[in-house]
Amino acid sequence: MIAEEMIGLIGNFGFPVVVSIYLLVRLEGKLETLTESIHSLSEVLLRR
Repeated sequence: MIAEEMIGLIGNFGFPVVVSIYLLVRLEGKLETLTESIHSLSEVLLRR
């Protein structure tokens, strides 16, 4: 009975966890690029 419940929990929550981790990893790279772009923009604006 406990094994069946564990398999059910993994089936129900395992997929959303994997998708969430995947999206967070992809989003992290884009956030780093955005941060660098904002930093570069602020440097350009300070030069003027």
